[in-house]
Amino acid sequence: MTQTETGSVRVDSWLWAVRLFKSRSQATAACRAGHVRVNDDRVKPAATVRRGDRVVVRGGDRERVVVVEQLLVKRVSAPAAALAMVDHSPPPPPPVERGAVPYRPRGSGRPTKRDRREIERLRGY
Repeated sequence: MTQTETGSVRVDSWLWAVRLFKSRSQATAACRAGHVRVNDDRVKPAATVRRGDRVVVRGGDRERVVVVEQLLVKRVSAPAAALAMVDHSPPPPPPVERGAVPYRPRGSGRPTKRDRREIERLRGY
């Protein structure tokens, strides 16, 4: 593993190294947009993280809460990345069942009168 000899690493570099983002530029953009917090403070991409810092990343459909265990500069394998952080994220929301949401197959054509009535009933008209 590529660890630093110093006691801190840039937050955008660390987020990329532990595979929370696919690219470092995405991690930088998330920091600039205010989606990354270190110890409950919004941070810029050049802010540093140290061991024991709590990092909260908002993105996609969920929020990731991790605690820094190892300081990494370069991207590592997924098992090594899992050892570099402790994940305290809430579980992801359960997937939506097919029958719970109104579903109409693509390319099924124009709805019939019966279909339109069902759609209106679902929408509350």
